[in-house]
Amino acid sequence: MFEAVEELLVEHAALETRLADPSVHADQANARKLAKRYAELTPITRVYRAWRQAGEDIEAARELAAEEPEFIAEVKDSEARREELTEELRLLLVPRDPNDDKDVILEIKAGEGGEESALFAGDLLRMYLRFAERIGWKTEIIDANESDLGGYKDVSVAVKTRGGTEPGQGVWAKLKYEGGVHRVQRVPATESQGRIHTSAAGVLVTPEAEEVEVEIVANDLRIDVYRSSGPGGQSVNTTDSAVRITHLPTGIVASCQNEKSQLQNKEQAMRILRSRLLAAAQEEAEREASDARRSQVRTVDRSERIRTYNYPENRISDHRTGFKSYNLDQVLDGELNAVIQSCVDTDAAAKLAAAQQN
Repeated sequence: MFEAVEELLVEHAALETRLADPSVHADQANARKLAKRYAELTPITRVYRAWRQAGEDIEAARELAAEEPEFIAEVKDSEARREELTEELRLLLVPRDPNDDKDVILEIKAGEGGEESALFAGDLLRMYLRFAERIGWKTEIIDANESDLGGYKDVSVAVKTRGGTEPGQGVWAKLKYEGGVHRVQRVPATESQGRIHTSAAGVLVTPEAEEVEVEIVANDLRIDVYRSSGPGGQSVNTTDSAVRITHLPTGIVASCQNEKSQLQNKEQAMRILRSRLLAAAQEEAEREASDARRSQVRTVDRSERIRTYNYPENRISDHRTGFKSYNLDQVLDGELNAVIQSCVDTDAAAKLAAAQQN
């Protein structure tokens, strides 16, 4: 492991020299690529230097302890510190998800439970919007199909950073764990007897693709236009401005009806389509490479839940990590950090265990 780190230190120093050269910044795309790699290696360099310093501190403390026993405690403290740094270094060396710094398109779809599920989908949307607001991310609702009572049958939202991010702090790095079925237990607004019901909504998260990442041939697309409609079938406008795009080779469909013009709806639908095609291509590549990446749940079946939101007990439970807390009201107001961190930690631990076996 430490031989690999020495090589990374050499690379980090070389990148630092290159980035200090003004001529490198004439090519902005290349400069951004170099800066991104430099940012990835900086934490490894910092922790490794601290690890080496801890080793020197141990040797010095041992020499002193040989003559003065009161330094034995310092030896133990230095050894414990080095163990912590060793573990931190191992985690930093686990291969990163190449999509971690990407923005995402997050889709929420109502499932079993009718209007109650649509209302819950609206609650999830608000939770993610508030979470993004707390972090400082930008959000943009791309497409929405509202229900009669003000919830959402389905809604798509783009979530973006406002600039550069530290490694592991990008939108995909945090929100990729939200994909799956979210189950809610509460008394619905439509329930007159006060009985607790269970319903579910599905969340799909895909990294937003740049045009250069996904090649789409015009002849592979079928584009249908239709009249936008609101809750209860009420007409939103009187022109055929809504757009549905079908990618014929894969059967992947994306639609948008939120914008006023057909051209704007087409552009938004293409954004969704590009992201879905990129996700599909990456999943196919990972399957071929026998990657054990967990797939997101595509069907909104209550039995395939990843998380439960229990209103009577004010409890939230993540069934993948075992995380449980009794501050559901705060989580729904956007305080998702602890829940997501449990997923990050569980994922890192699994990757570390796999790396140690290889």
